[in-house]
Amino acid sequence: MSSSPRAVSPVIGNILLVAIVVILAATISMFALGVTDELTQPSPTVGHASAELVMQDGYEGGTVRIRHIAGDTLSASDLEIAVNAQDACGKSGRLVNLPASGGDPVPTSEYVRGNDIFDNSYNSVSGPIGETSGEWSAGETAAFRIAGTECQLNHGDTIVVRVVHTPTNSVIIKQTLTVT
Repeated sequence: MSSSPRAVSPVIGNILLVAIVVILAATISMFALGVTDELTQPSPTVGHASAELVMQDGYEGGTVRIRHIAGDTLSASDLEIAVNAQDACGKSGRLVNLPASGGDPVPTSEYVRGNDIFDNSYNSVSGPIGETSGEWSAGETAAFRIAGTECQLNHGDTIVVRVVHTPTNSVIIKQTLTVT
């Protein structure tokens, strides 16, 4: 029997077609995975943090102090501080566009989102989130005040404070604080 060259053409054509599809799929997936690798950068690591919420003398607001104990140095310009005081006064707000110039979150249209529960007086924001350098290293404490006129706090009330790394939208510090 003689073999016909016409019988081999469809087989070779199918093999070439499958090879082209596999190469295109591999190229497209490598491009797609390469792009997503650039978009998902890791968030900074905060190994440990502590915080406290202290009533201000003669004032029904409070001072929140967050201590960055261990981990990466944080750039204040990459951070937002979200405060959920729903249990205490039914409000929540965020400090944004940090560091707040001169420790003063005024104008609130620039530095506050949500409910303005923050004390907007001079030096009400301190530490790396209120300084022009805005670098928050391990061992440093950032502080801000909650206005008693906007969110009255009583002993035993709780609030939740989150420090969010905005480029990755990651919560890097979360503290549930009770008024002492």
